[in-house]
Amino acid sequence: MTTSSRVLRFGPHTALALLLIVCIFAAIGKPAQPEEHPLPITLAWENDILTIHHSGIPGGKIDTWYLEAYCRAGSTDRKWEDSLISHETELLSINEERTVLKLRCTLSDGVTIDHVIRAVPDGVTLDLVARNPGNTPSLVHWAQPCTRVGTFTGTGSSVTNDKYAYLKRSFIFQDNDEEPDFMPTNPWAMEARYVPGQVWCPADVPRTDVNPRPLNPKAPSLGLIGCVSGDEKWILAMAWEPYQELFQGVIRCLHSDFRIGGLAPGEEKRIRGRFYLVPNDFSSLLAQYQGEFPDKKSR
Repeated sequence: MTTSSRVLRFGPHTALALLLIVCIFAAIGKPAQPEEHPLPITLAWENDILTIHHSGIPGGKIDTWYLEAYCRAGSTDRKWEDSLISHETELLSINEERTVLKLRCTLSDGVTIDHVIRAVPDGVTLDLVARNPGNTPSLVHWAQPCTRVGTFTGTGSSVTNDKYAYLKRSFIFQDNDEEPDFMPTNPWAMEARYVPGQVWCPADVPRTDVNPRPLNPKAPSLGLIGCVSGDEKWILAMAWEPYQELFQGVIRCLHSDFRIGGLAPGEEKRIRGRFYLVPNDFSSLLAQYQGEFPDKKSR
């Protein structure tokens, strides 16, 4: 008995088709790889201005005078220039993606403050280390980043001559609830060494050590200040731990000003801050803030 065998032979087109089928099944079998999405936020710093770029917000950016001033205690009822400690800020580095930058402030008394500023999907984080390398105590108690919000709120100089039109879109929290208190709040202080403006001093900071502008009689219940965008799609808010004051200023600006509290010789202190740039949803903003600053829920 004889047997015969058949050998299958494939032409070049058939072989190519089989190869494609194998590749397709191999691809299906692989776990999906997450796509690389660039952050919506990038950073820049030049001439003492920190710029947060975001193409989705009105104006496409937020500028902050970073930093406007470092201050001594006893500033509430004193000439402003007598409260200042002079400083210089230098850019140490910025990464290629422009999402992480490092700054160093050097004060006239020798204190240094190193800043690591990072873009994150919902804003910016700031991590600071203040050091006193000298042999004498430093009198630096607090510092002022000044965030310009006119364009963001739709009340910039190209839209209105009213420098305080942005107040109606600006808020703090002062009633121990989760409802934002829009400005001008009730009560609203009117008298101070310098006017106008409004300062909110937290309960654990001496009321003698804040900006010499009208000081609100109520302490803020949360260490958060911010505003709603002109198109009502976004919220910008700022917070620090520890913080010295919340401040509505006179150049279409809002402040959350961070606290240092003096530095003994050789002492080092860490400070952290946050810019939130999020969709207009106050409940989500508060959940994020209270998760990151849990000890500030009742302050």
